[in-house]
Amino acid sequence: MDIVVEREVELRLILSPERDVPVSARLGYRTDDPYAVHIAFHTTSGQPVHWTFARELLIEGVFRPCGHGDVRVWPSKAEGRGVVLVALSSPDGDALLEVPTAQLSSWLERTLRVVPPGGESERLGLDDGLAALFAP
Repeated sequence: MDIVVEREVELRLILSPERDVPVSARLGYRTDDPYAVHIAFHTTSGQPVHWTFARELLIEGVFRPCGHGDVRVWPSKAEGRGVVLVALSSPDGDALLEVPTAQLSSWLERTLRVVPPGGESERLGLDDGLAALFAP
C-alpha cells in the first residue's frame, strides 16, 4: 500500500534583502517514489508550479549547506528563528524561498517514519526485481 505524507506550508519568497512575499505550498512525499520530495507552489494564476528533488537534499539542508545546480538548500536564521533557505534555478528564472525549520523538520520526520533512510530501495522492490532478472 502506498502512503502519502503531505503538509501545507507558508513560505517566504525572498525578492530582496528588504522585501519578501508569502507563498503557499504543499510538501508531498509518496512511498511509491521514496527518494523524492514534491513541492507544489500555489500561484495567483491558479496553476501550481511543481518541483521534485531528492528527499536527502532537504534532510541534509536542514543541518548544513548542500546541493548544486538547480536546487541548493541551507540552514539560516531570520528574525531570530530557524529557517531553511531553498534556492531554485530553472530556465524560467530563479527563486529563493524561506521555509520555517520547525515545520519542515516536522514534515521530514513524518516521511522518515514511513520510509527510514536506507529503506527506499525496499519500497521500490529493486532487490526482488534484480533477483527475478538474474534467476535461472
